[in-house]
Amino acid sequence: MIRSDGRRPAELRPVTIEPGYLAHAEGSALISFGGTTVLCAATTENRLPRFAIGTGSGWITAEYSMLPRATHERTSRERNATSGRTAEIQRLIGRSLRSVVRMDLLGERTFTVDCDVIRADGGTRTAAITGAYVALMQAFHKLVESKAYTTFPVRCGVAAVSCGLVDETALLDLDYSEDSRAAVDFNVVMTEGGEMVEVQGTGESRPFTREEMTGLIDLAEGGIRDLFGAQQAALKEAGITVSPATATAS
Repeated sequence: MIRSDGRRPAELRPVTIEPGYLAHAEGSALISFGGTTVLCAATTENRLPRFAIGTGSGWITAEYSMLPRATHERTSRERNATSGRTAEIQRLIGRSLRSVVRMDLLGERTFTVDCDVIRADGGTRTAAITGAYVALMQAFHKLVESKAYTTFPVRCGVAAVSCGLVDETALLDLDYSEDSRAAVDFNVVMTEGGEMVEVQGTGESRPFTREEMTGLIDLAEGGIRDLFGAQQAALKEAGITVSPATATAS
């Protein structure tokens, strides 16, 4: 099956990651999956939320938003209340980052990663997770350079991609037109060590079998392996080499 943009079923859209996009953030990345573009910015603060005080652990959280004209029609800004979808995506991004970080090595610091969707063409949450990791590593790098950390407080990388069954064909990295007619829709978050952080699977127009689920997860894993390469290339461009934590933070 050849898709409308010429891709094969197991092919990602063109992926670009521009590190250090914002001058003032501790870490940032402009990431694009085809027509989807997300700006990720990491902020470091020497404070903790109340629930984390005294636990001996730092904290990582995320915020997610979509510009009003990121979509085909204007989406109203969420000024006074966060929608259920936005809250769910924010929690997903935060969980994904925390899953690969040595929280006990962060010290009394909070890292907030803001993910703002500039253009939306499917896969905004997966692009946000993949770009948020690159932004967070830049923030960690600044602390390593200042000798606040002796090493990167991470176990490995984390990235995410969508996939689904469209016209009974398993497709990787769905754009909006594919996502809107997918019979089965998955978002897969995976660590560089091959572990699953989250698998979100939905039968949109019909149930799916265990065999179909396994096939989609395998398809996603292949795409995520390519995304790890894109992340590493972006960090290398920024002069950063991430290695697993082997020592404690000061």
